[in-house]
Order: sequence, then structure tokens, then C-alpha cells
Amino acid sequence: MTTVDLSLQGEIATLTLNNPDKLNAINLAMWQQLAERLAALSADPAVRCIVLRGAGEQAFAAGGDLEEFVTARATLEQALFYHGEVARALNAIADCPHPTVALIRGACIGGGLEIAGVCDLRIAGESARFGAPINKLGFSMYPGEMEGLLKLAGPAVIKEILLEGRILGAREAYEKGLLTRVVADTQVEDEAYATARRICGGAPLVAGWHKQWIRRLQDGRPLSDEEKAASFAFLATEDYREGLAAFLEKRKPAFKAR
Repeated sequence: MTTVDLSLQGEIATLTLNNPDKLNAINLAMWQQLAERLAALSADPAVRCIVLRGAGEQAFAAGGDLEEFVTARATLEQALFYHGEVARALNAIADCPHPTVALIRGACIGGGLEIAGVCDLRIAGESARFGAPINKLGFSMYPGEMEGLLKLAGPAVIKEILLEGRILGAREAYEKGLLTRVVADTQVEDEAYATARRICGGAPLVAGWHKQWIRRLQDGRPLSDEEKAASFAFLATEDYREGLAAFLEKRKPAFKAR
């Protein structure tokens, strides 16, 4: 059965794209389940970081399940609904208040690349490969799905990926800004979860604030006086008091869960 599996270990949640017989290709039900899982995790204050990965070692996700397109995306009405659901899942990742880490092994193609592209950090094994060769399939990438990749890597890189249909190796993908870090294949899982633990080691509220302000600053508008004042909301928090006290006392901070 194809599914998006959820597991929890302390403050770290893991979402696993599970369709190994098709290299974790994502069907409509999985897109919908991904959006639902993200919505639930976003509302859970006990979660501090979310790791997204594919089942097995062969693929993060090899794109959408193309066999389904014949029936589930055959008309304009169906296509608008289908890709609206894809965009809903991608927006749920992008809008998640918790940091998200993509653990990437093997193929990260099409929809898989779109998912990784809206995660906050992307840790890939050196044999991972990336692309969206849909120019050979006769359809274009839905604008709501292209947006995250465009913000991540810019128009020149996205044009190269979409117009040429090339598949990039991990090192080239890193050089072009698609990845945060490339490690040996044997180390990718350890590094992804070490990254998640480093995130969880910070003050509980800070990661969400950093995500909020990074996103706000990207829209280009100057900050209002109200927003500037809001950026100092940390002054009234226990996180700030404990973090500053720990620094001055030369000890490790003991942050409380939210």
C-alpha cells in the first residue's frame, strides 16, 4: 500500500514517502496525506523538527505516479484539482512553523525535487540525482509547483533543468544551490538526523521566528514599525531569559518544551 508514514522520536518527526515498488513515486492519495500529516505536525508544539525521506535506499521520490495521470488527470477539471492538491502539500511544507530537513538518497526527480525544494534544508548522498525531465513527457510543470524551486535556485537553474531535461548529480546540484550539504551515501541518514538534533538543541521558539522573518524579508517590502517591534517579542520569553543566563553563567541552557 502506498502511503506517507509518520514516526516520532522525541522532538523529531519523520515523514516517509512509501511506494518502493515505483521508487516512491507519489500518487494523489499520497499528496493529500502529505498535506494532512504536515498540518497535524504544524499544530503540534511538541514537534521541533521534521525529516522527510523516501522508503528504502533507491529513491527519495522519482516524481509523480504517471500511470495515474491517465485516469486522475485526464481532463482540465481533474488536472486543476490534482495539481491544486500537489500545491497544497508543497505549501504545507513551506508554511510549516517547524524546520524541515530532506534526507535524500537516490532519485529525487519531478515531484520529489519539488518536495525537497520547499524543505528548509536538504542533505543528500553523493550518488543522489536530481531533475525534472518532463519536457520528454509533453507537459509543463504546474506554476504552483515551480514556485518553490524558483525561489530556491533562481530562474537560470530552473530553466536549465526544465528546458534541457538534464539529470544532475549531487555535486552539481549543490553547486547550483539546490542542496544544503552533500555527504557520503553511508553518512546521509546520520547527517540528516544530526542536523535535526542541532535544530532541536536551540531555544524552542527561535527556529520558528527565524523562518518567519526570512520569509517576510524575501518579499522585498520594508519592515513596518510594528514589525520591527514584533521582532523583539523574544524579550518576554523564558527561552531568552534562560539562554542569556546560561551564557553568562557559562553552562548549557536548559530550555523547556513549549
